[in-house]
Formats: sequence, structure tokens, C-alpha cells
Amino acid sequence: MIYTDVLVIGSGISGLCYALKVAKKNPDIRITIITKSDDEESNTKYAQGGVAVVTNLKKDSFEKHIEDTLRAGDGLCNRETVEVVIKEGPERIKEIVEWGAKFDKDEKESYDLGREGGHTENRVVHFKDITGAEIERALLTEMHRLSNVELLNHHYAIDLITEHHIPDELFDKNNLNCYGAYVLDIKDQKIKKISAKITLMATGGCGHVYKNTTNPTIATGDGIALACRAKAKISSMQFIQFHPTAFYSNRAGQLPLISEAVRGFGAKLRTASGEPFMYKYDDREELASRDIVARAIDSEMKLRGDDYVCLDCRHLDHEKFLAHFPNIYKQCKDEGLDMFTDLIPVVPASHYLCGGIDVDLYGQSTIKNMFAVGECSNTGLHGANRLASNSLLEALVFAHRAALRTTEKLNENDFNYNNLHKIPEWKHDALTANDEMALLNIRKDIQLLMSDLVGIVRSNKQLQLAKQKLEEIYKSVNEIYKLSLLTPQLSEVRNLTSIAWLIINQSIEQKENRGAFYNKDLKKKNG
Repeated sequence: MIYTDVLVIGSGISGLCYALKVAKKNPDIRITIITKSDDEESNTKYAQGGVAVVTNLKKDSFEKHIEDTLRAGDGLCNRETVEVVIKEGPERIKEIVEWGAKFDKDEKESYDLGREGGHTENRVVHFKDITGAEIERALLTEMHRLSNVELLNHHYAIDLITEHHIPDELFDKNNLNCYGAYVLDIKDQKIKKISAKITLMATGGCGHVYKNTTNPTIATGDGIALACRAKAKISSMQFIQFHPTAFYSNRAGQLPLISEAVRGFGAKLRTASGEPFMYKYDDREELASRDIVARAIDSEMKLRGDDYVCLDCRHLDHEKFLAHFPNIYKQCKDEGLDMFTDLIPVVPASHYLCGGIDVDLYGQSTIKNMFAVGECSNTGLHGANRLASNSLLEALVFAHRAALRTTEKLNENDFNYNNLHKIPEWKHDALTANDEMALLNIRKDIQLLMSDLVGIVRSNKQLQLAKQKLEEIYKSVNEIYKLSLLTPQLSEVRNLTSIAWLIINQSIEQKENRGAFYNKDLKKKNG
């Protein structure tokens, strides 16, 4: 067994920020971060738009940001959470700037604030169109200065260690504790038992449960699936936010993202034949919230039989556009299109999960000593639909709050390890090598099922059919899992099956249309 004081699963903004704060406040404790890829690969890296935060109190206010967030969340946000995140946000931004993160400024050395859909004011701080990558760079640089943090690349969390691993006669289902995790060292092919006083889940989202997504390939919902198997409370999985404008491609998998900030800058949506259409769906047109824009695009594509709609940037100031979005411009050029002369084909793609592992105001889950921060968590901030660029803000604020509570718990030293020696080493007797092609096909089956039946627009019949089909997939995955050697590919398919099950079942339980959830057989809230 490997012992550490704090185990962090995930190396995005949530995990790194939390680890930094705990390490700085507790220099005598040991923190271990594991990530299944390399330390830079996370959803954070691909966040283009920026961080929504009130920095100009003359033009903006906390109350305006709060109201914008509540409006986007369509009545399902936790107001206390919203107020905490928005009011604590400016201090968290100041902190990461002190750690070296850079944000664009104007000629007066004030933040060059962007505006995205759902916001009534310009309040998004950004660094070009690679804000997430810049924050990740700054956090990793700061972390590498600390001697009490160890980062293990290519280590894959298989399962959380809880009382479920203790013999039945000693198992108390009403008092679940987390004692760390079973972790696969991908390079050595060895399964390690890492014991920790505190475990933080910071594993990001689950975009690859769908065919098309803006998420990196690592986003397979691992942390949520682990927490589900450990019997943590998980909710609001039916609220999947589809980004309206991913670059259209025939290939499945991660699609290049064209930031909402481009529409905030003045880009217009057109049909494939060049006609405007957003005026038919919302008075805010291109600046309506993401769920409205995504459904509008979906509706126009189905109405016309088109595979995509188009984003028109041809009328925009070229010099200013390139200053704000150099990488997006290059992305399109690499695909053979010039944003200043061509209409850019775009399509909605799975982008962000508004639900996840239920946590309190300090990131504590329903399992003692297990915290969750970032996209894998359900704080109540987003409600039925996330306001653009609120996710990085949430990660910063909750990483801070979870670190505060962790420090308190470490100082209290109230940890029950009486049964730890009874938890066995990982046992998986199967010796059969995996059929990688079979796993790939099952993964594709899950993605097609979810895209076709549990997408932007759902129906009662589609959801019931999806449930039946997933039960068949589950049986196949379970059989393969029992017989095959454990690999990341097998674990990801297992986790994606769990994620699909959560989304389908919680979609069936949802009885009214809210935010990102739309079932054509249900009525809108309040009739």
C-alpha cells in the first residue's frame, strides 16, 4: 500500500488549484496527484472563452452576474452557491494572477473584458482564445516549485476504496468513508492501492459518452462512475450542455471548438444557404443562452435536412478579431477555410455536464473524506444550464473552499483507519487479453445510442428505447470485464456505460423541460 495524506484524482484547474492551496497551507503533509494522461491534458486546457467574473463595479455588479446565472440555470440553481461563487470570484482571479496567470488588458491596463451568450455585461477575463491553457501553464509552473506534491502521470483510478471493500459483517452502509483508490499504473501494468486521509475527485466531464464532443479523449466520466459505484449521491445528469458551435467534421470524436466569445464579438449564425435564423428563436439572437442556440441550430438542421449551419465572421474587424482569436482563426485555416472570406460550418456538440457528484458548499460529497470539484461535481451553481465561462470560476472558488475544509479536517485528525488493514489488495483473476476492436465497437455503440436517442431533443419513446439498448450493452461489458485483463480502455467503456445509465435514467425521471434538458413530449415549466 502507498500512503499519502491527500490524493487528488485529476490535473485540471480544479485538482491543481486545490493541491496548491493544501500544499502551501500544510507544508508537512504529502499530496499525490494522479492523472491518466500527462499533467497538461485536461478539459481546462481546451477552455477558450475565459473566466466570467465581476471586475468592473462601475459598469457591472455581483447582482447582475447572479441574475444572469440564475436565468441561465432556469430556476434550478442553488442561490446560495451562486452568490458564494460570484462574490468570491474576484479574489480567486487575483490569486492566480499572483501565481503567474496572464489575462489580456486594454491600453489603459484594465482587463479587456469579453461578453458571451447569457451575459448582460462584458465580464469575461481571457487570454487570447486559449485561456484554459494559460491557467493550466501557470498552475503547473507554481506546483512544480513545491516539494510536498507528487504528480504521477499515466495512473488510472479504477475504484475508490470505501467500506464496500471491507468484509460484509463489518460494513456499515450508513457511514461510508473514502480511504483512497485502487490505481492502475498504465506503464508498469500494476495495480496500486493508494491510501489517503482525503481524496479529491477532479476528473472533469463525460463528453465522450456522445459521438461528437468538444472534450479531449480523456473525458469519459471516470470520476462520476467511480463515485456511483461507491454509492455517492449523483444528480442532474440529464442536464448536458451542447456547445452550439463546434467546427463541423465527418469524423467522430473531439471537434475543434469555436468559442461562444466569437458570437459575443459579433459573429452571426446562418443556414447552410446563408440565411439568418436566430431572430425566430430569441430576441437576443446569437447572444441567447447556449441551450436556446443549440436547439435552434438543431431545429434548422432538421427542418432543412442540412448537416450543419454556418458562422459568419466576414463582416468583423480583421485586425481586432486576430488579436482576440488567433488560434481559432488558425484552426479554421488548417481545415481549409478562411474566417474572413468563408462561412464556417458548425454543429452542436456535447460540451459540458451541469450535474455530477453532489457536494456541499465546501466540495464535500456524501461519502466522508471524499471531495469533488469542477465539472464532475454538482454544486448547484449551474442548475439546468451553465452560464458561459462560469465553469472555470466555479473550479477556482470550490478548489479554494475544499482546500480550506481539507486543512480543517487534517488538523482535526479525525480519521478512522481501524478497518484499513482489512481492505484487500486489488484482485482481478482474469487472464484473457482484451479484444481492443470489440471495446472500440462497444464505445461507438454507446456514443451512437446517446447521440441518436438522448441528444439535444429527446422523447419518452427514445429514452425507453435507449434504456433497453443500454441494458444489452451493460451485459456485454460486464461479461468482458469479468473475463479480461484490466486496461484503461476496458475501464473507460465500463465507466461510459455507467454514465449513459445515469443520464438516461435521470432523463426519464425529469418531468418538465428546463434549461439544457428538452423532451418534446413534456411541457415547458409552468405550462
